[in-house]
Amino acid sequence: MSLPLPSLHARQLSWLALCVLALQLSACAVQQPDAGPAERHRLAAERIRATYEAVLPELSGGKRRHYAQRLYRVTGEERYLPANREYMLHLAGRLEAEIAELAVPGQIERLARESVEGYPRRTAKQRARAEMFTRWGEFAYAKGLLFRLVQAHYHGMLDEVPGHERALDYLEDLAWEAFLTDAEVLEVYAAQVANQVHFLHQLGVMDLRREVEAAFRRRYPPDTLALLSTAEYRNWLYGLTHFVIGASRYYQQEVDAEAYAWILEAFSEQSERIMRDATEDIQAEVALSFLLAGREGHPLVDRVRDALAAAVDP
Repeated sequence: MSLPLPSLHARQLSWLALCVLALQLSACAVQQPDAGPAERHRLAAERIRATYEAVLPELSGGKRRHYAQRLYRVTGEERYLPANREYMLHLAGRLEAEIAELAVPGQIERLARESVEGYPRRTAKQRARAEMFTRWGEFAYAKGLLFRLVQAHYHGMLDEVPGHERALDYLEDLAWEAFLTDAEVLEVYAAQVANQVHFLHQLGVMDLRREVEAAFRRRYPPDTLALLSTAEYRNWLYGLTHFVIGASRYYQQEVDAEAYAWILEAFSEQSERIMRDATEDIQAEVALSFLLAGREGHPLVDRVRDALAAAVDP
């Protein structure tokens, strides 16, 4: 994939940050000049960063946050702080207004209805998710509130949001276990399920990690993987990566390799199909899962890094 700025589209931008993380999330890939493949990986990461950051001011606040938050966590470079602070200010105002509305009779029902009606339906995946949310109405809204509360927690500002306890109590009253362990939900929403179970735990709302992992493994037993279509396979992979990424609080801490050995072993066993059928963003997240578990030396990490570097500069 070449990177002329006029040709960059939203999907390309969405995986660039992942590629940077997969290529740079280690001292080896960043600090050793003239080190063969490691140097190629470093140069590819720098090229991606330069490309993304050239258009960063033109992107939406959400996309700027998505990129700057991840890069700050990996590099600690202060140049990524302004975009994070901008997002914090926007988030604080939105949450304060949103939480105040939760007490208004009928407001939650209206927000849930609008969330379902407004769900995008351009692609087959989006249509499948929109149909799923018609059956789970209120969760179409609650997932967004959960995400915003976690972002406030990440930024150390949750306790400063007026009425945040009301929002946490609202989330606690929902039937999250039924939603997050439902087989049909997992079939179209696996990565988001993995995120949400970790968000709920992080906020102290409830701990469903064991139950959700068990439901996921029941839905995707090893002897059925060969029968999955490409789209189904990618959903499975994407879900696995987000169990690890969610546990890391999105690149803020390492994860216990033993706790996620079942995921890392699945990646190892599926390495050939991962390289053949997974999209580049999912491949990047597979590599990141090994890195977050302290397994940088796994052969699949370098295979993914080589593929990403080749995609940037074929």
